[in-house]
Amino acid sequence: MITFRELGLDERLIKATDALGFTHPTPIQEQSIPVLLSGTKDMIGLAQTGTGKTAAFGLPLLQLTDIKHKYPQALIVCPTRELCLQIVNEIEQFKKFIPEVYAVAVYGGASISMQIRSLKRGAQIVIATPGRLIDLIERKAINLEEIKYVVLDEADEMLNMGFQEDIEFILQNTPQRESTWLFSATMPPEIKKVTKRYMKEPFEVTIGKVNTANKNIIHQYYVTQAQHRYEVLKRLIDFNPGMYAIIFTRTKIDAQTIAEKLTREGYDIDALHGDLSQPQRDKVMNAFRDKTLQLLIATDVAARGIDVKDITHVINYELPDDTEVYTHRSGRTGRAGSTGICMSIIHSKEMYKLKSIERLIQNKFNKLEIPSGKDVCRKQFYSFMDKLLQTDISHGDYQTFLPMLQEKFSDVSKEEVLQRVAALEFDRFLKYYENSEDLNIREKKKERRRELVHNDNENKKSKGRSNREPRYADDNYVKLFVNLGTKDGFYKASFLQFILDMSDLKKDSLGKIDLRELNSWIEIEKKSAKQMIKSIDGKNYRGRKIRMNNANSR
Repeated sequence: MITFRELGLDERLIKATDALGFTHPTPIQEQSIPVLLSGTKDMIGLAQTGTGKTAAFGLPLLQLTDIKHKYPQALIVCPTRELCLQIVNEIEQFKKFIPEVYAVAVYGGASISMQIRSLKRGAQIVIATPGRLIDLIERKAINLEEIKYVVLDEADEMLNMGFQEDIEFILQNTPQRESTWLFSATMPPEIKKVTKRYMKEPFEVTIGKVNTANKNIIHQYYVTQAQHRYEVLKRLIDFNPGMYAIIFTRTKIDAQTIAEKLTREGYDIDALHGDLSQPQRDKVMNAFRDKTLQLLIATDVAARGIDVKDITHVINYELPDDTEVYTHRSGRTGRAGSTGICMSIIHSKEMYKLKSIERLIQNKFNKLEIPSGKDVCRKQFYSFMDKLLQTDISHGDYQTFLPMLQEKFSDVSKEEVLQRVAALEFDRFLKYYENSEDLNIREKKKERRRELVHNDNENKKSKGRSNREPRYADDNYVKLFVNLGTKDGFYKASFLQFILDMSDLKKDSLGKIDLRELNSWIEIEKKSAKQMIKSIDGKNYRGRKIRMNNANSR
């Protein structure tokens, strides 16, 4: 196998990789580093998260940095604060033996004055989120005139979050750059536009197939009725003792509600969503990284850029509306060569969405039975026995207490002692699951199956007749107008997430959404229309006042 030294890296960087225990480069590093060390070649790197992309661009940047000059020479742009901090931490490790290089992270949610002071100390490498970087540019607190190398990390995430205009603005303000390096997990059309406009004959590196999911991830799904999702989630957690997982929900209200319910029932869990302040986010993430929390429940927007090692499972409480988002969710597990499991709780009507995701990731989902109550208790019991046998008794003077214990249990058999120990541990589980129902959907009657097939065919026919036909009867729904559209950086899934987060409404209350360039129309249940208008009308989005009203009253 090839080594880092054979890639042409400086001896001081080799020393750093050795200190970190990196002996052989990953595929993305092996193919990228020799190209990037030239410093003059544009490059597109397509690889899943967790494949070592930071080292793929970080090591060449450190070698290309001119330590004699104390102004920004390299710029790394990434979507979130968490990813920003992760990158700067890794670069600090890589430059351990090159102390003359100074790297600074700038991001929202922290003191801009302190970040400006750090920049003035003479940073050569700047890692930034788009919003904070543009703020610094407009304040003339950072000069990008001498930037030679621009890295766009998690480019698809940034475009999904509506940063396309910001990225183009940044690229326009780095006129002296010698090369642009773009790293992404997927290759949507928006990225192709950016590459054609701002990159010249880029060298392409693709690890695996474009848009495919990590092959180290096992994809599973469980079919149940919508009202049983929460119970299924609990069973999956209980059936996998030792699970260290991220649970994804569509809305922040679901994330918070589920976290509160599970906390009350004794689970180590907390929520991550858009309503949290930066200190609150940091507290939750630190607890999760330290494994004080076993579970983290998050919305897609809040979880972007999170990189935590050793996550065993990802659970989709509901499938994402945008199939490409699934790739990013599942990519939180199965990192750095380890195996991970991505579980999805679905309703039978969502099978079409599952098939779309299978085509995108070019991988099959395994359908599994939702564990019964007895299955859960049995699994927990085996787990407890393993922990009991593996308990370290070498520390502590337990021998001192043995005579006392033997005397205390002299009239109790060994079998009865074991039964009592089991009762202490499993009383809660046994009582909870004693009369638990089967949560799997089982159609026993052929007539019911034929009815479902017939209804599905009728739905397909009606969709073919008119794509504009409303899904719901007009009597129960009203249409709202809002002055937001694709020009504001929205695509359908992100727009849906935005209006649900703003209004704290459930997706079930919505009908058809017609997203246009300058504005949009939303069908919503009459009883929920006032709440949505009150929550959104008059608010600001990226410096512009939102206008929302009943479409018929315009």
